[in-house]
Amino acid sequence: MKTLTIFLLAFFVSASIPADDVNTRFKVPAGYGIITNIGFGKWLGQLSLKPAGTHTQTYKGDIARTDAYTAAVIDMSVGKQDLQQCADAVMRLRAEYLFHQKRYDAIAFNFTSGFRCDYVHYANGYRYSRDKWVKTATKDYSYAAFMRYMNLVFSYAGTLSLEKELIKVNNEKDLRAGDVFIHGGSPGHCFIVLAVAENVAHERKFLMAQSFMPAQNIQVLQADGNPWFSMAQTARIPYGELVDLKYLRRFKD
Repeated sequence: MKTLTIFLLAFFVSASIPADDVNTRFKVPAGYGIITNIGFGKWLGQLSLKPAGTHTQTYKGDIARTDAYTAAVIDMSVGKQDLQQCADAVMRLRAEYLFHQKRYDAIAFNFTSGFRCDYVHYANGYRYSRDKWVKTATKDYSYAAFMRYMNLVFSYAGTLSLEKELIKVNNEKDLRAGDVFIHGGSPGHCFIVLAVAENVAHERKFLMAQSFMPAQNIQVLQADGNPWFSMAQTARIPYGELVDLKYLRRFKD
């Protein structure tokens, strides 16, 4: 009975902890201040996180092999298929932002084949068939339809196609939230920057997030207990060599 009581108390205490977000969870390094964001970068900082200590899980519910690098888990669905991997998570975040802004015309991603898959066609009842749109359904701008569209994107787009869509960033002091470190390939990999802090010498540190293979929760990353990364040193995480100016890209706004 005592064990049960302790378990129930722990459950209710954890359940009562208010949700927090990227901006409130992570303490800024000493001597640094957060760079104020607008648009996509601001939205990323407001992403809700699952309770502290939550493990990163795969789409099957198993503990992910990247769990050791978890600083936090973003409170966003991963789906029940092995689809939302690294580039897919970046596209999901970008599309979620645009969807909630009702900027439907701006939601579009290229498939690896080069086909431009835009959300408006899909929401208006068109379906993809051999790099063409075919009208087979009724108009539907619901969130459920949006997620079906995203699963289509996940199936045919990846790091190779996404890298080609993004704009090269040529100055590390121009780094901002929403930027992406990406190297297209098979499999390739990418990270998205969630927040950036700067000191008086204009040196920048930043938070990053990723998904992985197999598909898993989008995790905020940490290395050796520190969630703040810098381009001044190689990140001690898988694919950490990509945290380099030559791989830095940005969405067109």
